[in-house]
Amino acid sequence: MKIVEEGCNALLMDPDPDKARGFFEKKSRAMTDKRTTVKEAVEKFIPDGCYLAIGGFGANRIPTSVLHEILRQRRKNLGFLGHTSTHDFQILCAGDCIDRVDASYIVGLEARGLSPNARRVMESGKVKVTEWTNYALTVRLRAAAEGVSFGIARCMLGTDTFKMSAAKVIECPFTGKKYVALPAVWPDVAAIHVHEADIYGNCHIRGISVADLELARAAKHVIITTERFVGNHAIRLNPTRTVIPFYLVDAVIEVPYGSYPGNMAYEYFSDEDHLKQWLTVEKDPEELAKFLDTYIYNVSSFEEYLELCGGFAKMKELRNLEGLVDRL
Repeated sequence: MKIVEEGCNALLMDPDPDKARGFFEKKSRAMTDKRTTVKEAVEKFIPDGCYLAIGGFGANRIPTSVLHEILRQRRKNLGFLGHTSTHDFQILCAGDCIDRVDASYIVGLEARGLSPNARRVMESGKVKVTEWTNYALTVRLRAAAEGVSFGIARCMLGTDTFKMSAAKVIECPFTGKKYVALPAVWPDVAAIHVHEADIYGNCHIRGISVADLELARAAKHVIITTERFVGNHAIRLNPTRTVIPFYLVDAVIEVPYGSYPGNMAYEYFSDEDHLKQWLTVEKDPEELAKFLDTYIYNVSSFEEYLELCGGFAKMKELRNLEGLVDRL
């Protein structure tokens, strides 16, 4: 196959499917009780230096409790899949956790503005960056989920994003047309927040799934946090609703309001005041350090964090904003 052009940046993960298959061949597929704690899941599955991916989209349906615990455990030198990452990227940059990133959307918190600290981190030169589009990262995850070394697309052709990527332009052996070859990516671990799960890790998601279904099938380890546990009978009653099956999952933890301060579709709205507070304190590194001590480092659990942020009264307010008064 003829290679026409190549991006100039480093490939941060090995796309060899046989090496990935060697790992998955040994991974248990047993339907066992996978309940644990966030602390134990981070200790076991997120070591220093691993390549991490976070589910959700922007500040929507993100596993905030896992991100906080990564900071509390002082994880360093993580690789990161920056697929429309807003508050999750902001948190990891606050903890100086990342040293390399496959980036499609980072630093910005969408309409809320740019994260001053994440911008400082990225401008410091400490983090190695390879650029992609959102769709390109989804294609890379899909290729991994399918067990092949690359996927193809037409996106990025003729763009500066392609130049700053590690992709290659290839010539189709059937038509001679040009396509972008996008290398498969198998994250070492993914953390995904869902609406419901059983104790085995069968998951239900309401609303858009973004690239989480591909991510769950590509990642070597999968940590699930869930708004609530449901019985396995609820899973079996409607098996087509199970978008992430148990055999992909390594750990599952019940974390009500687990996407806070982000949005959880059909559950609660985002806490825009708290997200604004993040952006404000980040302007001054000393104020950011005090903020992190108050809300993350000196906090024993995610439940304690929620209490600091207003507790049940605040969560009820956010549920009302999402239009779910009756569910309380």
